[in-house]
Amino acid sequence: MPIKNNMDMKDKKTTYFDLFASFFRIGLFTFGGGYAMLPMLERECVESHDWATRDEILDYFAIAQCTPGVIAVNTATFIGSKERGALGAAIATLGVICPSIIIILIIASLITSFASLPAVGYAFNGIRVAVAVLILNAVIKLVKSNLRRPVSVVICVIACAASILFDLSPVIIVLSAGAAGIAYGYFGRRR
Repeated sequence: MPIKNNMDMKDKKTTYFDLFASFFRIGLFTFGGGYAMLPMLERECVESHDWATRDEILDYFAIAQCTPGVIAVNTATFIGSKERGALGAAIATLGVICPSIIIILIIASLITSFASLPAVGYAFNGIRVAVAVLILNAVIKLVKSNLRRPVSVVICVIACAASILFDLSPVIIVLSAGAAGIAYGYFGRRR
């Protein structure tokens, strides 16, 4: 029988390099930003590194959506802070934004030369379709994991209607849904 190391994998402290490398990879290999990054964020943070549970990552996504900034950057900041404090938050955030900065600088220097080529237009059309699929995948996962109770379904339907029919601000919809959740938690469960 092999001798076990005193440290379990779960007890092993996350290094700054782990945070930077993981979030750099997320920033480098996910296109479309925002919601398109959710599946890879979940895979890295929950499945690969055990930095968060599935429920925690969904909470991070919800909070990241409600706060100013990009959802991937906000999630990286939350995970980095949880794992290694303020410096971990800064390193994880730097990791997720570095690829975008590098790629945008390269594209900006080249785009004027190639923007008129038909192949570039076709490539962007294909990329937009792929990004739409990634966003749809993230939405399906969020719906499956969050619509488990009747009250959640009601809040979802009302939020969808408010968004589609009345074109309400996402801030109003999110704050209203949060208030409805609090009201249900305090008053609905007492019955």
